[in-house]
Amino acid sequence: MSPILIAEQVLNGLQFGVMLFLMAAGLTLIFGVMGLINLAHGSLYMVGAFAAAAVAGATGSFLLALVAALVAAALAGALVELVVIRRLYQRDHLDQVLATFALILIFSEGTRWLFGSFPLYLDIPSWLSGPVTLPGGIQYPLYRLALIALGLLVALGLWLLISRTRIGIQIRAGENDREMIAALGVDISKLYTLVFALGAGLAGLAGALVGAIQSVQVGMGEPVLILAFVVIVIGGIGSIRGALIGALLVGLTDTLGGIFLPELFKLFADPATATATGSAFASMAIYILMAAVLVWRPTGLFGARA
Repeated sequence: MSPILIAEQVLNGLQFGVMLFLMAAGLTLIFGVMGLINLAHGSLYMVGAFAAAAVAGATGSFLLALVAALVAAALAGALVELVVIRRLYQRDHLDQVLATFALILIFSEGTRWLFGSFPLYLDIPSWLSGPVTLPGGIQYPLYRLALIALGLLVALGLWLLISRTRIGIQIRAGENDREMIAALGVDISKLYTLVFALGAGLAGLAGALVGAIQSVQVGMGEPVLILAFVVIVIGGIGSIRGALIGALLVGLTDTLGGIFLPELFKLFADPATATATGSAFASMAIYILMAAVLVWRPTGLFGARA
């Protein structure tokens, strides 16, 4: 296998990883601060993608589409928190799972009613289309490189928000002792709404960005949600740094596993068997990685020790 192909697959894994980070960062904040299992997070990813596709189709502006995705998902998240989620904080996790699963169905059917069942398409803008030549003669799509850069910038911005601002101090304090910060005068309800809207906005942004590579369709958020949960388990609940490292590990493992494992099995099996077996193991690779991390560190790579 050529070094150029390997380098391209590594970049694909990084791009996949940073998009998973945008999903997982909001999910880990919501779970870490609120203690809430939110299965509807993938639906907010879908809301962002559909909002972007609708605005891009109406205006022709990709930047306006991204803003619309961020705003629409954040507003939808804030509304969901105010109307539904706020009633679940004192309930057990089974109630949270059932309620947020119901939200998945509501969002899916509502989106199908508004936009229909057929996929929508979000075009890559002309100023981000085409390949770019990297060192070593690697031809790689400019848009995917932009996704990697944007994801890393968002990671930096989130780290600065959490570690260097007053609201970040409140978020970290709410994760550790929500009763104490409420006693100190912090409006915990507003804090929860803000955190939920922030997480939803990041998910919506991810949906819009990925929507330009894939089709925008009903139910597109559920497969990504499963991977986002794997990311936060690997990285550690409540840790933005853990979400980034976990997302990159999952992205690289999934992408490179699909390329290298079939080739590895060809060393001692016929091509058809090697391809089938390698593909099967590749689909399990991220879960094997998660299990290995949990055996070594049950709270995740950057989770607080019990």
